Amino acid sequence: MAEAERAAGSPPGAVQVSVIVPVHNSECWLDECLKSVWEQDFKQTMELSIFNDASKDGSAEIIAKWKIKLEDAGVPVIVGSNDSAQPRGVGFAKNQAIMQSSGTYLCFLDSDDVMMPQRVRLQHEAAIQHPNSIIGCQIRREPPESTERYTRWVNNLTEEQLLTQVFTSHGPTVIMPTWFCSREWFYHVGKFDEGGKGVPEDLLFFYKHLQKGGEVLRVNHCLLLYRYHPQAATHSVLEETIWNHRVKFLEDRVLSSWASFTIWNAGKQGKKLYRSLSPANRKKVTAFCDVDGKKIAKGFYTFEESEERPKPRIPICHFSQATPPFIICVKQCGFQTTKYGRMHTE
Repeated sequence: MAEAERAAGSPPGAVQVSVIVPVHNSECWLDECLKSVWEQDFKQTMELSIFNDASKDGSAEIIAKWKIKLEDAGVPVIVGSNDSAQPRGVGFAKNQAIMQSSGTYLCFLDSDDVMMPQRVRLQHEAAIQHPNSIIGCQIRREPPESTERYTRWVNNLTEEQLLTQVFTSHGPTVIMPTWFCSREWFYHVGKFDEGGKGVPEDLLFFYKHLQKGGEVLRVNHCLLLYRYHPQAATHSVLEETIWNHRVKFLEDRVLSSWASFTIWNAGKQGKKLYRSLSPANRKKVTAFCDVDGKKIAKGFYTFEESEERPKPRIPICHFSQATPPFIICVKQCGFQTTKYGRMHTE
């Protein structure tokens, strides 16, 4: 064990992995979730860090039961709680669970999900080799027919696509409940946003991670049962909120270094992107391009909401006459960037 700890850059006796579990009214799923921690085949030191964020159901009793069972099996359990009337939100709960833990690596687990027994072991092995990375894994959805397209997307992205498809509407290319990273890297990126309900704290952290040069990797094994249900925190985040964060990330990461570009889509999505850009980036748009003859025949798009006089008129042309680089804007997938031509985003 000491040899493995040295390989992971930890002093002998240090906790290798902290499993981070935020909890809020999770009694329906918590037993199965915590049982999956107990069933891990990881042979090195591991602890469970739970933060109970103002649960009003039986979550606290389930946590107390599993604390005894896990500690009997040699897994220390740290439990923190927000005992006020209102929850502080997922970002706050995760930050608290991390701060009260001590592991060299962090394994994130949502209280409604279930880990496969080899998850911690396989992701720990990958994280040792890639210290500045977020390590994800493949998932199995429950119920199986929910979000089939999204599940295929997240399970089948290539190593390259984990970085090139970060602008799509799906969000992080490795989903948050599968994340595994070093504590040192987590604090280098910065804590989760604690804005509470309606804030996509995972997406914001993922963007900061990329901006700081972090890598994105996936262990190509199904290591998590990922539940879909109406109470999931993700449903509290508005689509428009996600859109605005994505546009800002696109502007910061890509458009800041482009002098001009073409928006590939003269329909609703392309125009929505144009209107969402900062005034400085709207001025960089040389044209919209498309394949639809009716859209091209209009000749121009007039930005009626503009306070400028005369109002901006952006040419609409056939894609064969357009000048790269392009922002390709497709409703089902989001937008993608390319300097040399079309990039498939499915």
